[in-house]
Amino acid sequence: MADESLPKQIAAELRRDILRGKLKPGAPIKERDTALEMGVSRTPMREAIRILAQEGLVVLRLSRSPLVADPPFDEVVDQLVVLQALEKLSAELACRNATEEDIDRIVEIADRMEREFYTADRLDSFENDMEFHKAIAVASRNHALAETHHAYLARLWRIRYLTSRRRKNRSVVLEQHAAILDALRRRDHAALDKALEDHTGHLAEDMRQVFELEET
Repeated sequence: MADESLPKQIAAELRRDILRGKLKPGAPIKERDTALEMGVSRTPMREAIRILAQEGLVVLRLSRSPLVADPPFDEVVDQLVVLQALEKLSAELACRNATEEDIDRIVEIADRMEREFYTADRLDSFENDMEFHKAIAVASRNHALAETHHAYLARLWRIRYLTSRRRKNRSVVLEQHAAILDALRRRDHAALDKALEDHTGHLAEDMRQVFELEET
C-alpha cells in the first residue's frame, strides 16, 4: 500500500515545488536527477510525473525531459470560464442533493481554514481553500461533475495559488466562504450563486495582473 501511494506523495511534493517557484514554468524536470534528489527510484518518479501531466501541470515530451506547463493567458481564461460554470452547477446540485454529512464536511474545512488562516503556511491555506471548493463539487452528488471540476481545478492550480497570494485583505476570503456556506445550509441557490460570484468573479482580472507581472 505504501508503494502504491509513493507516486502520489512524490507528485504532491513536485506540485508544491511548482507552486513555490522552485520548478518554474517552461523548466525541464530531469527524471533521474530529481529522483536522486528526492531519494526515490525512477519508476515512482515517472508515475508521479504522469499524474502531474494528467493535471495539466506538466507537459510530456517524447524521448525528452517533461516541462513544467506554461499555458498562455487566453488558454487559462478559457479554462477558468469552464471552472466557474462547473462550480455554479455544483452549487445548484448541492443545494438539492447534499447530505448533512456533506455539509458537515464543508463546515469542517471552513472551520479549519478560520483557525489556521493567519498562522498556517500560505500554501497550506491555499490548499485548504481548494479543498473547500472540491467539497462543494462532491456535495453535488454527481460523480462526473465532481471529477471534471477536480480536473479543471488542477489545471488552474498554479495560477490560482499566485492570485491568492496577491489578496491584500485575507479576511475577505473567510467572509466569502461563510456566505457560501450559509447559503448552502439554507439550500438557497440564488444566494449561493451570488456568493460564488462575489468570491470568484474577480479571478480573470487577478490572473491577468499575475501574467503581466511575470512578463516584466
